Amino acid sequence: MVSKNELKYIQSLCHKKNRQEEAIFIAEGPKIIDELLQSDFVIRKIYALQEWANKHSNSTIEISIVTEQELERISALQTANQVLAVVEQQRQITSPLLQKKISLVLDGIQDPGNLGTIIRIADWFGIEQIICSDDTVELYNPKVIQSTMGSFVRTKLWYVDLNEMLSNTSIPLFGALLDGESVYQLSKPNEGLLLIGNEGKGIRSELLKYVSHPITIPKRGGAESLNAAVATGIILSHLL
Repeated sequence: MVSKNELKYIQSLCHKKNRQEEAIFIAEGPKIIDELLQSDFVIRKIYALQEWANKHSNSTIEISIVTEQELERISALQTANQVLAVVEQQRQITSPLLQKKISLVLDGIQDPGNLGTIIRIADWFGIEQIICSDDTVELYNPKVIQSTMGSFVRTKLWYVDLNEMLSNTSIPLFGALLDGESVYQLSKPNEGLLLIGNEGKGIRSELLKYVSHPITIPKRGGAESLNAAVATGIILSHLL
Protein backbone atom coordinates (compact mmCIF):
# COMPACT_ATOMS: atom_id res chain seq x y z
CA MET A 1 0.00 0.00 0.00
CA VAL A 2 1.15 3.57 -0.76
CA SER A 3 0.61 6.16 1.95
CA LYS A 4 -0.43 9.72 1.14
CA ASN A 5 3.03 11.00 2.08
CA GLU A 6 4.72 8.41 -0.15
CA LEU A 7 2.40 9.27 -3.02
CA LYS A 8 3.15 12.98 -2.67
CA TYR A 9 6.91 12.34 -2.40
CA ILE A 10 7.11 10.08 -5.46
CA GLN A 11 5.03 12.47 -7.54
CA SER A 12 7.33 15.32 -6.49
CA LEU A 13 10.27 13.48 -8.06
CA CYS A 14 8.78 14.14 -11.49
CA HIS A 15 10.13 17.69 -11.04
CA LYS A 16 13.82 18.38 -11.68
CA LYS A 17 14.18 20.75 -8.71
CA ASN A 18 12.98 18.10 -6.27
CA ARG A 19 15.13 15.37 -7.83
CA GLN A 20 18.20 17.55 -7.47
CA GLU A 21 17.43 18.58 -3.90
CA GLU A 22 16.81 14.99 -2.83
CA ALA A 23 19.48 13.42 -5.12
CA ILE A 24 16.84 10.80 -5.93
CA PHE A 25 15.15 9.62 -9.11
CA ILE A 26 12.45 7.17 -10.11
CA ALA A 27 12.77 4.27 -12.52
CA GLU A 28 10.03 2.04 -13.87
CA GLY A 29 9.42 -1.26 -15.62
CA PRO A 30 10.79 -4.80 -15.17
CA LYS A 31 13.71 -4.38 -17.60
CA ILE A 32 15.08 -1.21 -16.02
CA ILE A 33 14.56 -2.40 -12.43
CA ASP A 34 16.33 -5.69 -13.17
CA GLU A 35 19.27 -3.70 -14.60
CA LEU A 36 19.36 -1.57 -11.46
CA LEU A 37 19.28 -4.61 -9.18
CA GLN A 38 22.42 -5.89 -10.91
CA SER A 39 24.21 -2.51 -10.75
CA ASP A 40 25.91 -0.44 -8.05
CA PHE A 41 23.00 2.01 -7.84
CA VAL A 42 21.40 2.21 -4.39
CA ILE A 43 17.66 1.45 -4.51
CA ARG A 44 15.77 3.00 -1.59
CA LYS A 45 12.46 1.20 -2.11
CA ILE A 46 10.50 -0.74 -4.70
CA TYR A 47 6.75 -0.53 -5.32
CA ALA A 48 5.50 -3.52 -7.27
CA LEU A 49 2.53 -5.64 -8.20
CA GLN A 50 2.31 -8.97 -6.39
CA GLU A 51 3.23 -10.87 -9.57
CA TRP A 52 6.56 -9.02 -9.92
CA ALA A 53 7.30 -9.32 -6.21
CA ASN A 54 6.77 -13.08 -6.30
CA LYS A 55 9.51 -13.39 -8.93
CA HIS A 56 11.91 -11.34 -6.80
CA SER A 57 11.23 -12.81 -3.37
CA ASN A 58 14.98 -13.17 -2.71
CA SER A 59 15.61 -9.44 -3.13
CA THR A 60 17.18 -7.63 -0.17
CA ILE A 61 15.49 -4.38 -1.20
CA GLU A 62 12.30 -3.38 0.59
CA ILE A 63 9.32 -4.13 -1.67
CA SER A 64 5.95 -2.56 -1.06
CA ILE A 65 3.12 -4.49 -2.70
CA VAL A 66 0.71 -2.18 -4.52
CA THR A 67 -2.41 -2.55 -6.60
CA GLU A 68 -2.59 -1.63 -10.27
CA GLN A 69 -4.56 1.48 -9.32
CA GLU A 70 -1.91 2.58 -6.81
CA LEU A 71 0.89 1.96 -9.30
CA GLU A 72 -0.93 4.09 -11.87
CA ARG A 73 -1.11 6.95 -9.37
CA ILE A 74 2.64 7.00 -8.66
CA SER A 75 3.78 6.17 -12.20
CA ALA A 76 5.16 8.80 -14.59
CA LEU A 77 4.31 6.55 -17.54
CA GLN A 78 1.10 6.68 -19.55
CA THR A 79 0.63 3.02 -18.67
CA ALA A 80 2.26 1.78 -15.48
CA ASN A 81 4.43 -1.31 -15.91
CA GLN A 82 4.49 -3.69 -12.90
CA VAL A 83 7.17 -1.99 -10.81
CA LEU A 84 8.61 1.38 -9.78
CA ALA A 85 11.79 2.07 -7.79
CA VAL A 86 13.02 5.07 -5.84
CA VAL A 87 16.77 5.25 -6.45
CA GLU A 88 19.71 7.34 -5.26
CA GLN A 89 21.46 9.42 -7.91
CA GLN A 90 25.16 8.87 -8.56
CA ARG A 91 27.45 11.89 -8.62
CA GLN A 92 30.53 11.84 -10.85
CA ILE A 93 33.32 13.12 -8.61
CA THR A 94 36.17 12.20 -10.96
CA SER A 95 36.95 13.55 -14.43
CA PRO A 96 36.41 11.43 -17.56
CA LEU A 97 39.50 9.71 -18.95
CA LEU A 98 39.62 10.54 -22.66
CA GLN A 99 42.79 8.84 -23.86
CA LYS A 100 42.84 5.54 -25.76
CA LYS A 101 39.07 5.35 -26.21
CA ILE A 102 36.17 6.90 -28.10
CA SER A 103 33.84 9.09 -26.04
CA LEU A 104 30.70 11.01 -26.89
CA VAL A 105 30.30 14.75 -26.38
CA LEU A 106 26.77 16.19 -26.49
CA ASP A 107 26.19 19.88 -27.10
CA GLY A 108 22.77 21.06 -25.95
CA ILE A 109 20.70 17.93 -26.56
CA GLN A 110 17.25 18.92 -25.32
CA ASP A 111 14.88 16.05 -26.05
CA PRO A 112 14.77 13.43 -23.26
CA GLY A 113 14.00 10.66 -25.74
CA ASN A 114 17.03 11.62 -27.81
CA LEU A 115 19.38 11.57 -24.83
CA GLY A 116 18.02 8.26 -23.59
CA THR A 117 18.37 6.70 -27.03
CA ILE A 118 21.91 8.07 -27.42
CA ILE A 119 22.85 6.48 -24.08
CA ARG A 120 21.39 3.19 -25.28
CA ILE A 121 23.29 3.44 -28.58
CA ALA A 122 26.50 4.24 -26.72
CA ASP A 123 26.02 1.15 -24.56
CA TRP A 124 25.47 -0.97 -27.67
CA PHE A 125 28.80 0.16 -29.12
CA GLY A 126 30.66 -0.14 -25.82
CA ILE A 127 31.00 3.61 -25.23
CA GLU A 128 31.47 3.95 -21.49
CA GLN A 129 31.29 7.71 -21.04
CA ILE A 130 29.39 10.70 -22.37
CA ILE A 131 30.36 14.30 -21.67
CA CYS A 132 27.39 16.70 -21.83
CA SER A 133 27.13 20.45 -21.97
CA ASP A 134 25.56 22.02 -18.91
CA ASP A 135 22.37 22.76 -20.87
CA THR A 136 21.87 19.19 -22.07
CA VAL A 137 18.74 17.58 -20.65
CA GLU A 138 19.20 16.00 -17.22
CA LEU A 139 20.07 12.29 -17.07
CA TYR A 140 17.58 11.60 -14.27
CA ASN A 141 14.58 13.00 -16.14
CA PRO A 142 12.09 10.06 -16.06
CA LYS A 143 11.75 10.12 -19.86
CA VAL A 144 15.53 9.89 -20.26
CA ILE A 145 15.78 6.97 -17.84
CA GLN A 146 12.92 5.19 -19.59
CA SER A 147 14.43 5.70 -23.05
CA THR A 148 17.78 4.20 -22.02
CA MET A 149 16.12 0.83 -21.30
CA GLY A 150 18.64 0.37 -18.48
CA SER A 151 21.79 1.34 -20.40
CA PHE A 152 22.43 4.26 -18.04
CA VAL A 153 23.79 1.82 -15.44
CA ARG A 154 26.79 1.08 -17.71
CA THR A 155 27.35 4.47 -19.38
CA LYS A 156 28.62 7.32 -17.21
CA LEU A 157 27.60 10.93 -17.87
CA TRP A 158 29.38 14.14 -16.93
CA TYR A 159 27.93 17.65 -17.23
CA VAL A 160 30.65 20.24 -17.88
CA ASP A 161 31.49 23.56 -19.52
CA LEU A 162 32.34 22.19 -22.98
CA ASN A 163 34.24 25.30 -24.03
CA GLU A 164 36.56 24.94 -21.07
CA MET A 165 36.98 21.19 -21.46
CA LEU A 166 37.64 21.20 -25.19
CA SER A 167 40.12 24.06 -24.91
CA ASN A 168 42.24 21.79 -22.71
CA THR A 169 41.87 18.64 -24.82
CA SER A 170 44.40 17.57 -27.44
CA ILE A 171 42.90 14.32 -28.69
CA PRO A 172 41.01 14.29 -32.04
CA LEU A 173 37.56 15.87 -32.01
CA PHE A 174 35.15 14.56 -34.65
CA GLY A 175 32.32 17.02 -35.21
CA ALA A 176 29.06 15.93 -36.85
CA LEU A 177 28.45 18.68 -39.44
CA LEU A 178 26.68 19.16 -42.75
CA ASP A 179 30.05 19.64 -44.47
CA GLY A 180 32.99 17.38 -43.78
CA GLU A 181 34.63 14.10 -44.62
CA SER A 182 32.20 11.29 -45.36
CA VAL A 183 31.87 8.87 -42.44
CA TYR A 184 32.13 6.09 -45.01
CA GLN A 185 35.71 7.16 -45.80
CA LEU A 186 36.93 7.50 -42.22
CA SER A 187 39.90 5.57 -40.90
CA LYS A 188 39.04 4.08 -37.53
CA PRO A 189 40.78 6.08 -34.77
CA ASN A 190 42.25 4.62 -31.58
CA GLU A 191 41.00 7.56 -29.54
CA GLY A 192 38.84 10.59 -29.99
CA LEU A 193 35.70 12.51 -29.12
CA LEU A 194 32.53 12.53 -31.21
CA LEU A 195 30.70 15.84 -30.85
CA ILE A 196 26.95 15.81 -31.55
CA GLY A 197 25.13 19.14 -31.66
CA ASN A 198 21.70 20.37 -30.66
CA GLU A 199 18.73 18.87 -32.52
CA GLY A 200 17.80 22.12 -34.25
CA LYS A 201 20.88 24.33 -34.12
CA GLY A 202 23.71 21.83 -34.43
CA ILE A 203 27.09 22.46 -32.80
CA ARG A 204 27.28 25.95 -31.30
CA SER A 205 29.64 28.32 -33.10
CA GLU A 206 32.12 28.80 -30.24
CA LEU A 207 32.89 25.07 -30.21
CA LEU A 208 33.55 24.71 -33.94
CA LYS A 209 37.14 25.92 -33.57
CA TYR A 210 37.95 22.80 -31.55
CA VAL A 211 36.71 20.38 -34.24
CA SER A 212 39.82 18.82 -35.79
CA HIS A 213 37.90 16.33 -37.95
CA PRO A 214 34.64 17.63 -39.49
CA ILE A 215 32.58 14.65 -40.61
CA THR A 216 29.23 14.19 -42.28
CA ILE A 217 26.75 11.50 -43.29
CA PRO A 218 26.30 11.94 -47.06
CA LYS A 219 22.71 12.65 -48.07
CA ARG A 220 21.09 10.97 -51.06
CA GLY A 221 17.42 11.79 -50.52
CA GLY A 222 15.46 14.91 -49.75
CA ALA A 223 15.32 14.92 -45.92
CA GLU A 224 16.54 18.15 -44.39
CA SER A 225 18.24 16.58 -41.41
CA LEU A 226 18.69 13.45 -39.29
CA ASN A 227 17.54 12.85 -35.73
CA ALA A 228 20.50 13.37 -33.35
CA ALA A 229 20.31 9.84 -31.97
CA VAL A 230 20.06 8.28 -35.43
CA ALA A 231 23.07 10.29 -36.61
CA THR A 232 25.02 9.21 -33.53
CA GLY A 233 24.35 5.54 -34.28
CA ILE A 234 25.37 5.82 -37.93
CA ILE A 235 28.60 7.66 -37.13
CA LEU A 236 29.60 5.32 -34.30
CA SER A 237 29.06 2.32 -36.53
CA HIS A 238 31.78 3.69 -38.84
CA LEU A 239 34.07 5.24 -36.21
CA LEU A 240 34.33 1.93 -34.37
